[in-house]
Amino acid sequence: MAPNSKLNAKRKAQRETTNLPKPRPQRRPTEEGKAAKRPYIPIELRQLLLNVFRDSFAERLSPDLDPLLQEVKGHLYNRDFATAFGKKEYLEAYAARWSPSRALAYLELFWHMRDDLWFGDEEEGDEGDVEKSRKVVCLGGGAGAEIVALGCVQKMLSSDGEGTELQKMEVIAIDIADWSMVVDNLAKHTTTAPTLLKYASAAAKAANVPLVNPEDINFTFSQHDLHKVSTPEVITQLADATLITLLFTLNEMYSASLALTQQFLLHLTEILVPGALFLVVDSPGSYSSVTLNGAEKKYPMQWLLDHTLLTQASSNAERGKEAVPKWEKVKEDESRWFRLDDRLEYPIELENMRMQVHLYRRI
Repeated sequence: MAPNSKLNAKRKAQRETTNLPKPRPQRRPTEEGKAAKRPYIPIELRQLLLNVFRDSFAERLSPDLDPLLQEVKGHLYNRDFATAFGKKEYLEAYAARWSPSRALAYLELFWHMRDDLWFGDEEEGDEGDVEKSRKVVCLGGGAGAEIVALGCVQKMLSSDGEGTELQKMEVIAIDIADWSMVVDNLAKHTTTAPTLLKYASAAAKAANVPLVNPEDINFTFSQHDLHKVSTPEVITQLADATLITLLFTLNEMYSASLALTQQFLLHLTEILVPGALFLVVDSPGSYSSVTLNGAEKKYPMQWLLDHTLLTQASSNAERGKEAVPKWEKVKEDESRWFRLDDRLEYPIELENMRMQVHLYRRI
């Protein structure tokens, strides 16, 4: 090719490149767009979820609740958790007030992530065991939000045709305070039909069924300090778990003891079987203080979590051997909103909430 021809070809290419349309800037999703992407959960099911809390704490949901809530808030503000969760009436008030909105948020989150949480370990062509059970351990789940949300998940899995291989679910809530009465009460109202009026119609009686069939799910509570997961009973409960949740609990654990919390995460790493999932949810922007060489520095909660699971846990290899990763991060959302539907009814006001979400899989 002659020199002039090469020059003309170069100029032509420059003109064509210059005339290309500029890429459009990425637009942030609108609130309407975000709402459109939310997983579909029937409004009737969400109302049934709230009804479980309403019926479980019918006596507590009275005009006398507010003074009790103020007492609980005061103890929580002072980080006096032993007192805040030390009395039956405090536990019931807390569960009646804060667990319903969290349960709705968890239900939406669990259903949004269902492919990872419930079907992620199924291989194509593997029909699976029709009696296969999913075991979920809810660390810090004594207030009951997780167990009622999981009851709704089981209901949806068994009713939409997606859950043919998910016949049963075992749910264990572990917490430092004695939430057994709250868990038992919520479990009872989740797996038994509501009490009808004496003169209810035949149609009402026929439609009156429990939120979830008691044969499809089992709830239990176990009282333990999460900083001591190396105890034999907790190891047994965690050893064959398919999903472990730690929802709005990790940052409190970091605040109580950074060293013990890191130790807890490393113990958890050694206990869990490959394929087990670990879901962590907490308030966005949570920070924890770390003191190094006498100087205090704040680190984001998610940085500490990633550092412990993805770096520190992997580096605990035998001397002379290369470190092998113990965890992989499956999903992350630094700020996820949950907004209440105006059609839902509950005796007291509930609120929207925002959370950060981290899902890990044990390798």
